[in-house]
Amino acid sequence: MSDHFIAAPYVTNHNATDPLAAKTDATVAYADGACKGNPGAGGWGAHLIFSNGQTQDLYGGDSETTNNRMELMGAIQALNHSPRELKLEIWTDSSYVKKGITEWIEGWKKRGWKTASKKPVANQDLWQQLDELCQARDVDWYWVKGHAGHAGNEKADELANLGVTSNSGHAIVNNEQSPVATNDNVSENINDSIRKKKVSLMSDKTEILSDDDWLTNDILGFDMLDDDSDEEFSAEPHDTILTELSLIESNHQPNNATPPMSAHIMTADSLIIDHRESDVSVDLPKFDGDTSRANPHFRPLLPKPIHRHEANRQLIMDTETTGLDPLKGDRVIEVGIVEMIGRKFTGEKLHVYINPQRGMDEVVIRIHGISEAFLADKPTFDQVAQPLYEFMDGAEIIAHNASFDMSFLSMEFSKVGITDFAQRVQVTDSLVMAKQQYPGQKNTLDALVRRLNVGKQDRTFHGALLDSEILAEVYLAMTGGQVSLAIEEEGQSDGGQTAHTQFATLAALLVESSTDSSENQNWFASLADQYPEIKTKMAQW
Repeated sequence: MSDHFIAAPYVTNHNATDPLAAKTDATVAYADGACKGNPGAGGWGAHLIFSNGQTQDLYGGDSETTNNRMELMGAIQALNHSPRELKLEIWTDSSYVKKGITEWIEGWKKRGWKTASKKPVANQDLWQQLDELCQARDVDWYWVKGHAGHAGNEKADELANLGVTSNSGHAIVNNEQSPVATNDNVSENINDSIRKKKVSLMSDKTEILSDDDWLTNDILGFDMLDDDSDEEFSAEPHDTILTELSLIESNHQPNNATPPMSAHIMTADSLIIDHRESDVSVDLPKFDGDTSRANPHFRPLLPKPIHRHEANRQLIMDTETTGLDPLKGDRVIEVGIVEMIGRKFTGEKLHVYINPQRGMDEVVIRIHGISEAFLADKPTFDQVAQPLYEFMDGAEIIAHNASFDMSFLSMEFSKVGITDFAQRVQVTDSLVMAKQQYPGQKNTLDALVRRLNVGKQDRTFHGALLDSEILAEVYLAMTGGQVSLAIEEEGQSDGGQTAHTQFATLAALLVESSTDSSENQNWFASLADQYPEIKTKMAQW
């Protein structure tokens, strides 16, 4: 691994709304990781903003690594190069890092560095480094949406991409001893170098995509996965790319063509992605989350229904559409689902974008941020109908304003010859529940997030999977259950009983108490001789 340090002397604006502003009582660090191939050449980057206004850029890389390891290294280096006596704020776009260090790590350590499914924790060496560095340090962790224009995250991303090639002939730039002498020139040279490296990396990635047709050559190695494996997967998500993989496939069907259902099944099978394995090798560029333009790097998550028909299986679901009325030709363009069993998250998620084969109004695009250009190369509904149907079959579907989502999905399934969808699922409408609990109040998902103090994630756009994850927290809060999205087994007390007992169960125990009923009868009997009216009533009981 090679590490590089660039000290920049400029003083940042002390405006609280500026992500790059210095804080007088803390060091602010933006950390990121990147990987060309997974595994493959990778880089990490960290942009530090010190309390005196000075900044330092760090980057480095490995010739053979993974995206998760680089995300962890960015955070580790931020800790290594920040003053220990001051609070440190670390901002990362990796849910794996943020949830790992704030939610999962204590469970890992209790189990001897094993996951909830008793598997060894991936990247244990780096997690242990990170854990040790955090001891006796005041560290606040923050998640920021990646590739969304956030100045600090973009800076860290540039450094991480520069780090990808830093171990192969890249010159070391170290200006920590005399930063003032190189103020303007060094900054401009570094920025120019970063831009050139990013162009080079994108060119390399384009060559990878054009060399082979992954649909036929299976460069992802999915043919080697055991389709019949029922081994419980690791609770933590692996490389971010696996949760945001995307479809690189053009729609080869004419706009008005509907292939037979047997063709749907064959096409759908080729789209299914089983994300339970922790180290799948991926050579595709990372999906940057930008749905406002043509963007071929998203692959749908269409997992096999490994928990199909299990008791107490709930699917928290949301859709995005081209408009408001399926009877007027509007179509589904995104489906996001989070799975729970017995009110605990299994880690299974379904997420797919769909080509509606029609246009959209600008007002709709402004709501969900999904452009027609982005959807142009995505699968049509007939191509994903079968795995979607099988994943949802038999479950309780929880949605906010569920009639809207169900009317659209029923319409879409009917178009491809599946007419029993509504009869195969049970539907719970969280909007109806909210109106009953909070009558006369605003009960949108955003309003419930504020009222219940849960699900506080970036909702600049209303993405279906993001809204499903938020709705899951809202639903659990409204119904008295745990609200953490962590998949670890933290909801169990030492006695093995669920920590959150439903009020209905407690009420039932009170009503059914035989002791209370007996005492009540004895009390009335003691009064019967003095009060004939009571004696008469008791005779009627």
